[in-house]
Amino acid sequence: MESKVYLTGAGPGDIELLTVKALKVIQTADVIIYDKLANPEILKEAKKDVETIFVGKEKGFHRVPQDEINEIIYQCALKYKNVVRLKGGDPFVFGRGGEEALYLKERGIKFEIIPGVTSAISVPAYAGIPVTNRGITPSFRVVTGHRKSSENIADINWKSFIEDETIVFLMGLHNISLIVTKLLEVGKSKDYPCAIISNGTTKKQKVITGTLSDIVDKSKDAVSPSIIIIGEVVNLREQLRWFD
Repeated sequence: MESKVYLTGAGPGDIELLTVKALKVIQTADVIIYDKLANPEILKEAKKDVETIFVGKEKGFHRVPQDEINEIIYQCALKYKNVVRLKGGDPFVFGRGGEEALYLKERGIKFEIIPGVTSAISVPAYAGIPVTNRGITPSFRVVTGHRKSSENIADINWKSFIEDETIVFLMGLHNISLIVTKLLEVGKSKDYPCAIISNGTTKKQKVITGTLSDIVDKSKDAVSPSIIIIGEVVNLREQLRWFD
């Protein structure tokens, strides 16, 4: 039996943002290894006899270490023909998809990458915030707001952020105070627009807007998963809001 692992992006939350290709492999999967950020409703599209393995983080339980997840995927590939590793957003955007692919490559397991709609652009869009807009910003940057224990986001080259660039922080809610401090230190105005979007693209979506001067206090009303978007494009929300 020749097996194949599909490292599959589940999108940001709205099940209708799942790609056609992702849906196809989910419907034929023998086993689905999924994390918490993948909408659980997606599993209803799978075969009745599919095995499902949860490797995400639940309240009161520790996350399965990445090394163990890699091995779980590998062992499933030895047992099943069609293996789907379902990851929230896109597997190659802070999703450890590269690490999992390398682990499989080293062990001679065939794999395929199925990109997903990343929350970095889709969640702001559902909040009525374009990450780029002509005349406002020429670029946007996606930055991790959380790094492994041996590293710290304080080590990011904050001085490299250009003045009119949109900055999107993923997984940064618990570090928002540090993020704001660093941006102010490199010269961002305290009046610079910010937004926090929780549970983006879902019925639970909540958007908090403010500036660098008050967004930390306002963040107390935000919940995970959240993204933080910083830039003048946030001011377009009032004109472009549609989802909520």
